[in-house]
Amino acid sequence: MRVLSSWRLAAAGLVLAMQSLVGCGDKEVEVAPVVYTGPLAETTNVETLVSDSARLQLRLTAPLEQQFENGDVVYPKSVKAVFYDKLGKSVASTLEANYAKVEKSTQLYTMRGKVRMVSVPEQQTVTSEEVFYDKLKHRIYTDTAMFVRVQSPTQVLLGYGLVANEDLSRYTVKRPTGIFTLEEAKAQGK
Repeated sequence: MRVLSSWRLAAAGLVLAMQSLVGCGDKEVEVAPVVYTGPLAETTNVETLVSDSARLQLRLTAPLEQQFENGDVVYPKSVKAVFYDKLGKSVASTLEANYAKVEKSTQLYTMRGKVRMVSVPEQQTVTSEEVFYDKLKHRIYTDTAMFVRVQSPTQVLLGYGLVANEDLSRYTVKRPTGIFTLEEAKAQGK
């Protein structure tokens, strides 16, 4: 009888221990919801044509386009844009960059990485590492600390900070550091 009592006592202790462990598992742990912030859609080998009144204004090509919930569009692998004249017949300017982002709410375009803009009528090339385009103000600009190189058929202008109209026919380099003839610039590797 004593053996049976000891066994019952051990079994009762085991049941109580298991109940206490099961009781701890009943508590719900609050987990913060995970919010997805990535792209809603991705498109590869993009070619976008923008026209007005049957006149081509812009041809944009990119290997990858990402569209986000807030309407922003990102081109993470590079982008090339060709802008046409008012008749939509000839190329007015081109823009290339390693990365671009279009903020829908502000209509601000950000281009980064080997940004190269060419004005065909002016025969000018502007290069920088980061350029902004404000579509509402029709203005292209850089940060004042951003290095800029402007090359025309006869000279090269180096400096920091750029403000220009959207076709690059008028521009200001905020802090010029040098003006060279094209031959001098080539000889000095600028």
